[in-house]
Amino acid sequence: MTDSADSSSYTSDSSNDSDPAAPGRGRTVFLLAHTGRPAAIRSAELVVQGLLKNGLGVRVVEYEARDLPLPPEVELVSECTPEVLEGCELLIVLGGDGTLLRGAEFARGSGVPMLGVNLGRVGFLAEAEREDLDQVVERVVTRAYEVEERMTLDVLVRTNGDVLHRDWALNEAAVQKVSPERMLEVVLEIDGRPVSGFGCDGIVCATPTGSTAYAFSAGGPVVWPEVEALLMVPISAHALFAKPLVTSPDSVLAVEVQHGVPHGVLWCDGRRMLELPAGARVEVRRGAVPVRLARLHHASFTDRLVAKFALPVSGWRGAPR
Repeated sequence: MTDSADSSSYTSDSSNDSDPAAPGRGRTVFLLAHTGRPAAIRSAELVVQGLLKNGLGVRVVEYEARDLPLPPEVELVSECTPEVLEGCELLIVLGGDGTLLRGAEFARGSGVPMLGVNLGRVGFLAEAEREDLDQVVERVVTRAYEVEERMTLDVLVRTNGDVLHRDWALNEAAVQKVSPERMLEVVLEIDGRPVSGFGCDGIVCATPTGSTAYAFSAGGPVVWPEVEALLMVPISAHALFAKPLVTSPDSVLAVEVQHGVPHGVLWCDGRRMLELPAGARVEVRRGAVPVRLARLHHASFTDRLVAKFALPVSGWRGAPR
């Protein structure tokens, strides 16, 4: 997909590719890990050892390196910003969904592909599991991976006509209530036209990638990543018409928080929060900058869905041959 899942084989113009004795010479990988987990520390150690053994350089942020048994040849940087990924071929992320979304922030800002290894529960953004570490290292060393682009969201918050805040999201932008005893009163808009207004716990605006995250928990549809679309999913709406909506990827979705009601909050990917005053307007559109994901497998999204949610498929016979 151009914005959702456009796969292309990775190629490099490195002049060292023809040297079989040093397949990784001149190449650098950035490693990001959830060092609060013992499994992540051990996994990081194995990945670093494998990459260094094959001649690849490894770059790690200092505050994570303190918790990792790293050899001295590992390059340390003081902070993890998109700029410190300059010159890196890949960003390898070890952790759960939260760590993968943290990695996506750096990947988007730098344009470096992210390769996720799931150490959490579901991990839809991850390409490999903990038991696949040896294969991950081998595929990185031999450049046996592809890169696809995933659609993002650009988020704009206005109040009294003025721009209050700009943000982005890979999974979703969620407008939510603050007070548990009071509903959030909103009016929904698509492409400049009102759709419906009601009280609810919130509204999730999501990408196809985010359809298996918060939008899924709120009752939204699962959307295959190659489908270009935007989702709008109400959360516990007090209304007869409050169904999930799937729109064109070029649509502009808006959520207006009504005046005279408790304020709400905006969460982008569950990581960045902004308080929304009464009367605030949140506009969501297709993001200008995608997130690039490294892929090791050609398995269909259907198979990934079945595996991640442990869906019962016994008895399936398939099409006649």
